[in-house]
Amino acid sequence: MAKKESKDEQIGFHKGSLATLAKEREEFMRILQIVEQLMQMHIKELKDLGVDLQKQASDVTKKLKGKKPIEDVL
Repeated sequence: MAKKESKDEQIGFHKGSLATLAKEREEFMRILQIVEQLMQMHIKELKDLGVDLQKQASDVTKKLKGKKPIEDVL
């Protein structure tokens, strides 16, 4: 029979896992902020070039209206 981990070992494992995951979450948020900044730059440039992104999004929404939701397709 395998030796059961002590309560202190289990606590240490979970605390270490949480610390690692918290750091990963911070890094993910940093990357997400960079992506958002880049997207905003491209949106601004497209607007400056006269592209109406709101109209294009509305057109896509209209095309999708009436189609089956993905849940029904699966």
